[in-house]
Amino acid sequence: MASKLNLYGGYGDFKEYQTPDLREKHIAQFDREFWKISGCTSKMSVLEIGCGTGQFLRYLAHKEVQFFRGLDHDPALSAYIHNDVARNFVVSDAFKYFANLGTEADYDRVVMFDVLEHFSVEDGANLLSTIKSHLTSDGQIIIRVPNMSSPWGGQYQYGDLTHKAAYTPGSMRQLAGSLGLFCSAVYPQKRGSRSRNLLQNILQGTLNKMLVDPPEIWSANFIAVLEISKD
Repeated sequence: MASKLNLYGGYGDFKEYQTPDLREKHIAQFDREFWKISGCTSKMSVLEIGCGTGQFLRYLAHKEVQFFRGLDHDPALSAYIHNDVARNFVVSDAFKYFANLGTEADYDRVVMFDVLEHFSVEDGANLLSTIKSHLTSDGQIIIRVPNMSSPWGGQYQYGDLTHKAAYTPGSMRQLAGSLGLFCSAVYPQKRGSRSRNLLQNILQGTLNKMLVDPPEIWSANFIAVLEISKD
């Protein structure tokens, strides 16, 4: 009888874990993909689910966020988390973490970069619903996922066999709406040099005029901002 496939068994080797640097380019990226679009301030509480080796945690420390925490289910990551943020790192399954959190501990911002696609649609919905119950009234969930409405999204979606669900901006809105959440904005992920981005914008603008059904967002990944619906 064939043994059960365990894709997470050698995940650290696949991802080539190492303690991350935090350079100006990383700070600028997180400013674009989190700080500016979420309106975060240093006085807010921030939770990152699936923090990996902790680069975003180092960013939050750099921004002098007063309370932040990062979760990941892989205990092997403990060896790669930078000492500056080691006390902010928790090895835990997200559902277990929230179950032990209590009813009074709410977060202003919850971040999932390249995480939601690792859950089935049903489990992802359950996770978002659980997060919703631990958000402040003006809280937000910031999500980055591969963009399957883009011709370039497949390399990210199918480049990791642990991915279980695929999203477009439209299906992200659908998922949010089914949970009493509101997708207030979606953004492209901008990477690379200014000159390369300029050329991409020219190409995409031309294709928008040529194609009957161009994608809403062309970038290989997109960022979504979810909030609790006020209706």
